Amino acid sequence: MKGFGKYFLLPFVVSIIAVVSIAGFRNTTSRKPPIEVFPDMDRQPKVRPQTDYRFFGDTRSSRLPVAGTVARSKPMNVGSKEIYPFEDLSVNTGKLPGTTNYVELNPLPVTEQLMARGQERFNIYCLPCHGAQGDGNGITTKFGMTIIADLHDATGRKIPQQPDGQIFETVTQGKGQMGAYAGLITVEDRWAIIAYVRALQRSRLGNTGDIPPDLRQKFPATAKAQPTKQP
Repeated sequence: MKGFGKYFLLPFVVSIIAVVSIAGFRNTTSRKPPIEVFPDMDRQPKVRPQTDYRFFGDTRSSRLPVAGTVARSKPMNVGSKEIYPFEDLSVNTGKLPGTTNYVELNPLPVTEQLMARGQERFNIYCLPCHGAQGDGNGITTKFGMTIIADLHDATGRKIPQQPDGQIFETVTQGKGQMGAYAGLITVEDRWAIIAYVRALQRSRLGNTGDIPPDLRQKFPATAKAQPTKQP
């Protein structure tokens, strides 16, 4: 037993000294870095910005973007103002700033160029499900996807009654079986698609009251003008 006690006591004392040496100095300050058994890549060689770095011919550590690099944040021109994607504005969220209320109308000026862009983007991203006419009879119906929104359905609180901001949110975040398109369609293109969708709806739900008076004479006189209705 005496031999066992001697061989047990020595390792025990050494272990106590090791524990106290390591844990006993916690919360103390030192200019020397701590001993790390497993550094887990916490500290790695790196190049600090705006410093001299002779690896490159111009000795600059900060490098210019590679040719063809796509900017992560590019402002969008809305009228005469540049708006960045991170700004809490209606054009980025579809809602009035600081509220949960949707904007009623498209914040971008509806021009011929915007409509053409909207038609092009619609045919790429929306047509497969919603169909070329927006009636929900796209090619995906042939593969079992039968519950697709008809963009012309005016019953209840369907798409024609929704404000433009709500449609923007649906395109951005997705809804039901429809996935989110924020990662595929830019903010400006989403509004362009909405402008084109409104044109599709007018082709089905519009009436002679929607025609400007100076152009109404080109239509048969038997067509009675009705009050203009906003989809």
